[in-house]
Amino acid sequence: MTCAAPPPATPLQVAARDFVFGAVWPRPGLSRRDRRWVTLTCVGAADAPEPIDEHVYAALNSGDIGLEAMLEFVLHFAVYCGWPKASHIEGVVRRQWARIQQERGAESGEFPLLDDATLGPSDWTQRLKRGVQEFVDVNLIPAPRPETPYIHAGILNFVFGHVWQRPGLSRRERRIITVACVAIDDSPMPLRSHVGAALESGDVTKGEMDEIVLQFAAYYGFAKAEALGSTADAIWARRDGRSAEPA
Repeated sequence: MTCAAPPPATPLQVAARDFVFGAVWPRPGLSRRDRRWVTLTCVGAADAPEPIDEHVYAALNSGDIGLEAMLEFVLHFAVYCGWPKASHIEGVVRRQWARIQQERGAESGEFPLLDDATLGPSDWTQRLKRGVQEFVDVNLIPAPRPETPYIHAGILNFVFGHVWQRPGLSRRERRIITVACVAIDDSPMPLRSHVGAALESGDVTKGEMDEIVLQFAAYYGFAKAEALGSTADAIWARRDGRSAEPA
């Protein structure tokens, strides 16, 4: 957290010290940066002002996550957990970044304006074609037909035609953030599809997924983590069953 640990005075504070920071965060199965993505997703979705402030500050102040990557996280989070919650996180990023610069004796200033070229191709045919291919590459299933505004304008044009292709985060990092988001959202079909695609692609190993479940449990609760873990276990069991079948 890049600050001194407060002396524990309650059962919750003791558990946070001994379990969350004493047992979960030091585990070797995920990098600290990966654990920060899961944690930021959880506290952002939980509408918990103080934890959001603390974890955004710690992620930036530690250098585990740079400002550009943090702002990309906000956009990806907006897609899967909603724009109002993402708007709050972006405000926190601005305030905590200014705080860090002040603590370091530097001028915070305004964020630089972005070039419109970063928005991707403006040719709609090309953009939708790229969106279809990215959908296939990410989800490992055929893309849906563009027959509704949700699919045409939202999924194929924006989510996969643009957001998943942005260079600010790796595909693996986007998978980790997305898995945490869909587990929070209680979305059975997206949960199965994104957990399955993360494992089937090899971007996330089963051991890493188990660690994501544990980190998620610490910050969003064991009940929802159980659903996430059960989904991952079921998908992995089917995968092992397929690999054991004779050719």
